[in-house]
Amino acid sequence: MGTDGDFRTGRHVVFAMHAHLVFVTKYRHPVFTDTHLRRMHEVMRQVCEDFETELEEFNGEANHVHLLVNFPPKVAVSKLVNSLKGVSSRMLRKEFEDLRFAYWKGVRLWSGSYFAGSVGGAPISVVRQYIEQQARPVV
Repeated sequence: MGTDGDFRTGRHVVFAMHAHLVFVTKYRHPVFTDTHLRRMHEVMRQVCEDFETELEEFNGEANHVHLLVNFPPKVAVSKLVNSLKGVSSRMLRKEFEDLRFAYWKGVRLWSGSYFAGSVGGAPISVVRQYIEQQARPVV
């Protein structure tokens, strides 16, 4: 897929589709540190690459994360979200013992729900600035 400014192209499509995603920890517990968020950024960027999407912005706080994703029309947002949450939960709980035992039985990192908003009404720069200004925990 190519890019032409704000537009991406596929074989038979030109598109500019962005979604603002927010994932919240289970019970909204504040479990993330800067180290967790750095690793989560890497994991989520890789998942996005596997889906042929672009993770344009990522940031978070102790109990939630924000993502700005540029995705092609062939990708269902619900499937992307399922993979982002599932893979990040599995990888982070495997790599960080403190996250494994943050919850009783340690089987789930994320709440079952999420926010997904199409970004079109607000300029992308405003959404990007909002995500950049999240109060990342400092260790």
